[in-house]
Amino acid sequence: MAGVRRNAPPREDVLAAAMAMIAERGLEKLTMAALGREVGMSSGHLLYYFGSKDELLLETLEWSEGRLGAERGRLLTRTASARERLEAYVDLYVPDGHRDPHWTLWLEVWNRSQNADASARDRQAAIEGAWHRDLVALLAEGISRGEFRPVDADRYAARLRALLDGFSIHVAIGLRGADRAHILGHVREFIEQTLLADD
Repeated sequence: MAGVRRNAPPREDVLAAAMAMIAERGLEKLTMAALGREVGMSSGHLLYYFGSKDELLLETLEWSEGRLGAERGRLLTRTASARERLEAYVDLYVPDGHRDPHWTLWLEVWNRSQNADASARDRQAAIEGAWHRDLVALLAEGISRGEFRPVDADRYAARLRALLDGFSIHVAIGLRGADRAHILGHVREFIEQTLLADD
């Protein structure tokens, strides 16, 4: 019927399509026009839907983080030692390799945040806060069970995440010599030297 506009797809479908495009084609190919073609919407309709590309990227990151958060929750609540769960946390944190789509998006959103408003920056801080709180809780549990040394869990978590962020950026951008296995080895050695309780 002429003049009848097709309903917009569910918001989550648009975010999933954006993430899939980043994974398949890279962030530089994710334009509003290309995404619109992918989900059957005009670029203007997408802009109406999200307000800006920055908002689209942030919402896509939040959607991706929600999925990672659910996976992180499953890993951290399974029956295993604190050390094994810490290894699982690190494994989930570090990118799969060069141009890992989640890390590619994360880097772009943080780069754009220099000009973001307070609300957007609060939402980004919430993403980081979830990772931090889960790590602090895991460290505190390991300390209470005698698996980890009696460190300040909050301070150690901040330092470990800074180490993970730095190494992860190297992996995500494809810095020569910074492959995932090499980085995981560095992190494992750091944890053994600074956290694991003496036998």
